[in-house]
Amino acid sequence: MWPVILYGERIELRPPHIRDKKQWDNVRAENKEWLTPWEATFPHLPDGAEIIEGLPKKNSFRQMVKGLHINARMGTSYSFFIWRNENLIGQITLGGVMFGALRAGHIGYWIDRNYANQGYTTEAVEVLTRFAFDALYLHRIEINIRPENEASCRVAEKAGFEFEG
Repeated sequence: MWPVILYGERIELRPPHIRDKKQWDNVRAENKEWLTPWEATFPHLPDGAEIIEGLPKKNSFRQMVKGLHINARMGTSYSFFIWRNENLIGQITLGGVMFGALRAGHIGYWIDRNYANQGYTTEAVEVLTRFAFDALYLHRIEINIRPENEASCRVAEKAGFEFEG
């Protein structure tokens, strides 16, 4: 099943590749201020404590891509870069995938500010949601949103998600 490319009307969701590093670095650098308020961060730990013993505190792009592919092959998380033609415009992940009685996962995403408010993120959520329900047969999908992130709340609403919490 992995790797898989997912297609929308205007975008493609492609697994990340090492060859994408230059575009990734450029987009992330150009959007640092735009994304920083919404980025997940590691919790503060006492001096000397590590989140997981033996893992590097900061992964290289190569390590990140390798890890994303391992997770997808294990069926625990599926990460895609969002492409508009040949432009890398964001990333979307279906993570925390669980199988069994509760077949569920959660979606997280970011978008280049130059492509924000044009429906690309909503389209990416819709495409990934179809994949989750139709190919993985999940029962429930959540989008983890910070409530003050109004733009992200609108994406979830336009994609047909219901607010809970």
